[in-house]
Amino acid sequence: MTGGYGKVLGVIGCLMLAGCQTTPNRMPEAEPLPAAACQWPVTEQTGLVQVVGALERRGFLVRDTDTALGVVSAERARRVLYHNAVSPRPRLGGFLFGGSGGHVSSGIGLGVGFGGGPGYDEATRLERVSVQVGKQQVTVSRDIQLFDWRGQQVESRTASDPRFCQTLRDTLVGEGSSS
Repeated sequence: MTGGYGKVLGVIGCLMLAGCQTTPNRMPEAEPLPAAACQWPVTEQTGLVQVVGALERRGFLVRDTDTALGVVSAERARRVLYHNAVSPRPRLGGFLFGGSGGHVSSGIGLGVGFGGGPGYDEATRLERVSVQVGKQQVTVSRDIQLFDWRGQQVESRTASDPRFCQTLRDTLVGEGSSS
């Protein structure tokens, strides 16, 4: 009888916990929000073809273009130094064990040295940009990810800042006036 009573209490407990689940009251948003400079009215210089050209001139590789949605997605990767990498620490001395001519010996050595090798503080900075050209407004979003020399992600952040967006907008205007 106690086995059945325990099962009933377990089922009631699960039902009570299931009632505590709620759905989110809003969709997730990028934090920080994109800068106001990352949105501007559509002009004749801000068509998809011009956006592709401007991104390519800035060193981006266009990965996808959806003309129905008016979206261009591009990325660029750069090798950078990762300043938060774990540096090899200096070592002082150590235990030596070896032998020669059939004799084995051991001892203590004294010296200063550094371990590690080249390339351990290198990282890859991946920058992704999406530009949406709507009927009335252009919207730019950008994110940056940093991967260490082992390929592990060590940083990820949104980067839709005013300087980047204004430079992209200036590139679009300059490209539109040169054609």
